[in-house]
Amino acid sequence: MTPFLAVEVEYGGNFDGALDDINALFDMPAIFDLGVFSINRTVLIMWLATALVFALFAAAFRDSKVVPGKLQSACELVIDFVRNIALDIIGPKGVRFVPLLTTFFIFIFAMNLMKITPGIMLPPTSRMAVTGFLALTAWAVYVGVGIKNHGFFGYLKEVSVPPGTPLAILPLLAIIEFVSNLILRPFALAIRLFANMVAGHILVVITLVTVHVFLYPRPGLPVGILALGISPLVFAFELFIIGLQAYIFTLLTAVYISSSLESH
Repeated sequence: MTPFLAVEVEYGGNFDGALDDINALFDMPAIFDLGVFSINRTVLIMWLATALVFALFAAAFRDSKVVPGKLQSACELVIDFVRNIALDIIGPKGVRFVPLLTTFFIFIFAMNLMKITPGIMLPPTSRMAVTGFLALTAWAVYVGVGIKNHGFFGYLKEVSVPPGTPLAILPLLAIIEFVSNLILRPFALAIRLFANMVAGHILVVITLVTVHVFLYPRPGLPVGILALGISPLVFAFELFIIGLQAYIFTLLTAVYISSSLESH
């Protein structure tokens, strides 16, 4: 019997069976095994969220008007928000990156939102493979932009040799800058999003399990009432984090693209 279950039995309500290991929250067995490829719950959630976003924007812009309706206005507001990020960070050249940045923002927000969606309660961005792919895409874009604008060796110099570096520390600093700009950046992008979604997912699960376990007329009832009372705050906080992480990923991608476009 797990310690949590022992407490529940003594002070809370009835609970059949034992609590799963925490890794069960993230270990997604295949639902459809197609040999080389398999489809699990995370993939199905991604497909669902993508389809919903596609349907939303298709409905908003299928018959776009000069004086937009509420749905068109809401979708245009999101696009304008990301466009302002691109123009503020990258400048006029950022216009051509607006579609990419908008896709990042909307996709990440939609995937994160699955964390607090009833009946789903699992963000695909709590899977390192998803956040790693997004970070790798951002890395390929800003590195490609840098090579296109400065040439291969010119870009390596840009990311490795800060101007005005004393010759004595240049070899050490060049290695640090190279690793930081070309290797650590995508890892930081992926891990930041992944870690926040995992932590938030665990927080939501713990809150809901506490409500379920202790909200019974037993000595543990105050714990259940407390958990039920703070659950709206937990969900509101997680909604804030959902938007914030989508914004941070988009913002940092714009910053990295800007650094690849301009010389030091």
